[in-house]
Amino acid sequence: MLRVAVLLSGRGSNLQALIDASQTSAYPAEIVHVVANVPNAPGLTRAREAGIASSVLDHRDYESRETFDAAVTGVLKECGAELVCLAGFMRILTDTFVEAWKDRLLNIHPSLLPAFKGLNAQQQALDAGVKIAGCSVHFVRLGMDEGPIVAQAAVPVLPGDDAESLSARILIEEHRLYPMVVRLIGEKRVAVIRERVLIDADEGERAGLSKPPAH
Repeated sequence: MLRVAVLLSGRGSNLQALIDASQTSAYPAEIVHVVANVPNAPGLTRAREAGIASSVLDHRDYESRETFDAAVTGVLKECGAELVCLAGFMRILTDTFVEAWKDRLLNIHPSLLPAFKGLNAQQQALDAGVKIAGCSVHFVRLGMDEGPIVAQAAVPVLPGDDAESLSARILIEEHRLYPMVVRLIGEKRVAVIRERVLIDADEGERAGLSKPPAH
């Protein structure tokens, strides 16, 4: 079983999707620890209800990003994490941390990267007038929302959409895509070659990794 740790700052809906997937008998990964940098983050309740160990490392208690990231690393090593999933973790990680977890650190972002990086990606998409939006799961690199893309899912942008309605439609795909990617990694079917991701998947799985927009 692949040992997964999740870092979060908020409600933890993607954590819940991973929890639900990991509770199925054939799933090849288990969530061994949840780390939150915000005390009383709702995601901690989800972890507690699922019987998953958790830690609160309030970033305000640390003198620098380096000391905070070192504390996070200590927790991850103690729980034996092999893969780290960022799930609404609202902290910029240091280069040292990112390099230490290279190809073992995943993020999910609510846009079809490389478009619309950073905050408010859904509103950025609306402002740009795109007709298709979506989400991306990628391995983390030093730049914000950069790194080899593992999988993406698309959704239509509908007339009358605002940031809230588009976000809700994208979130449905996030909850499907993130557990699927972790499963493929747990099954050792994902490789990073020259900064591009190769997936050993059949045709049906490949279609599921990039759901086409509704017509």
